[in-house]
Amino acid sequence: MEKDQPIRYCLYARKSSESDERQAMSIDSQLKEMAELAQSLGLNIVQIKQESHSAKLSGKRPVFLEMLDEIRKGEYNGILTWAPDRLSRNAGDLGSLVDLMDSKQLAHIKTHSQEFSNNPNEKFLLMILCSQAKLENDNRAINVKRGIRAKCERGWRPCMPPLGYYTRAGTGVERDIIVDEERRPYLVQMFKLSAEGKGGRHIKQWLEDNGVKTRTGNMIHLSMIYKMLKNTFYYGEFEYPAGSGNWYKGNHEPLIDKKLFDRVQKQLEVPQKSKWGGKEFPFRRFLTCGACGSGVVGEEKFKKLKDGTTRRHVYYHCSFKKDLNCKEKYVKEADIVSGLTEMANELLLKTDDLEPGLKKDLEKQIKIMMLTNENMNLENAVPSYIKYIFENGSNFEKTRLVRNLDTKLTLQQKKLHRAPS
Repeated sequence: MEKDQPIRYCLYARKSSESDERQAMSIDSQLKEMAELAQSLGLNIVQIKQESHSAKLSGKRPVFLEMLDEIRKGEYNGILTWAPDRLSRNAGDLGSLVDLMDSKQLAHIKTHSQEFSNNPNEKFLLMILCSQAKLENDNRAINVKRGIRAKCERGWRPCMPPLGYYTRAGTGVERDIIVDEERRPYLVQMFKLSAEGKGGRHIKQWLEDNGVKTRTGNMIHLSMIYKMLKNTFYYGEFEYPAGSGNWYKGNHEPLIDKKLFDRVQKQLEVPQKSKWGGKEFPFRRFLTCGACGSGVVGEEKFKKLKDGTTRRHVYYHCSFKKDLNCKEKYVKEADIVSGLTEMANELLLKTDDLEPGLKKDLEKQIKIMMLTNENMNLENAVPSYIKYIFENGSNFEKTRLVRNLDTKLTLQQKKLHRAPS
């Protein structure tokens, strides 16, 4: 640019994202103040630009880069801005401004209280002021990291706690991590179900059935359940940052103990032949072996048919925990369902302590039954519901039902029997 060429300005405003500048002048205020200054000084404003990107990193502000490119094209040769740190808080962008001044493409920078032209002293002052802003940024980053480390050492994880906890302002020195008492029993039960071998889809359905949602009111996805079951925060420890290997003992109240957490991890480590949480045996842990008193477990087998298709069969058998030589034979799941259906009138529900989801579904189905069948009443509706679930319900519905039965049954000689009182 020639020295006598008139200066045309771009009014540039940037809203800082740095934490210590939250109270700094907003973009609208900057534009208003600088427009009034331009009018009072008779400055020729040919372009107005604004953005909200941080100036800490070089080359990351699209509007700022666009302004530099337009200066190189000769569309204007001056910048009007609120303060030097609006233009740069890093060496790269500062260097670009100085280079434009050295090449005489940028003739003048005007701020609210200062101005910088293409002379050694003013360019030096510009570099000092912008470098001071960079120094403040660097020191702030060091102080923030030191503060986070100190907070972790005191047992407080800096970020948002997982579902089951929330934060509140404490004494003003710390932010307390408080147990979410409403969700606590459900999350504890979630870990217990997993430790017992319940799959992820069963747990997901159980949480939905009991109305347990995220803080934003959404259903809890399977992937989130998996992450929660692996989160050490629930038994009182945390790693920060994640993957750093820096472990701390939390100062918050654990929801579960380490033993339960470890049992869950062992279950999660079991290789899955199907998708995680896809396998479910509804009558596992519900029945006991009538011969030796051990628990009963489920097992699936696949038979390849002549037409090339595969048929899945589910069997239940003694777990052999009390007698390794127990001779009780395998029983098909279909035969167990048939036996339970026949016993529907004898099975009792824990009417005083039903799970909320089961109670809601039971009441809904009973109303439907009584509307569609004039001979239906409360006395025979419950057995009809039990029979319906065993014959037509999903694995989750069957598992939920047997979990709420107040009847103990044994499996012996391929038949169901009432357990001795």
